Amino acid sequence: MLKKLMQTGDDAGMLIVRLALGIVIFPHGAQMLLGWFGGGGYTATMKGLSQMLPAFIVFLVIVFEFFGSLSLITGFLGRLGAFGILCVMVGAIYTVHLPNGFFMNWGGKQAGEGYEYHILAIGMALAVMVKGS
Repeated sequence: MLKKLMQTGDDAGMLIVRLALGIVIFPHGAQMLLGWFGGGGYTATMKGLSQMLPAFIVFLVIVFEFFGSLSLITGFLGRLGAFGILCVMVGAIYTVHLPNGFFMNWGGKQAGEGYEYHILAIGMALAVMVKGS
């Protein structure tokens, strides 16, 4: 089982997929954990998101986004990192974005963002989970 989890092929296409997903998710995780890129950092994220979600789930979101993105960028435990990011994206759809519809709020005319971005991230995470890092 562990051997299968660690096994991966030499695939340039998957390198592109995992790097793109990791690079896009990393700033979100760094905002939540470290306060980089205009984020509030760990304490503010825990306080803010714990109003909508249990604190343990908020902690997992922070860990999955930050360390999951690093695992994708480095290629170490990429399947596990991709699974964590997939879980975060599914949770974000159901807790925040589903009522806003499919499309992102490009024109500023919706109440919030839709879930099209999340579907792309889920697809990329699934590809890494199937093919490996």
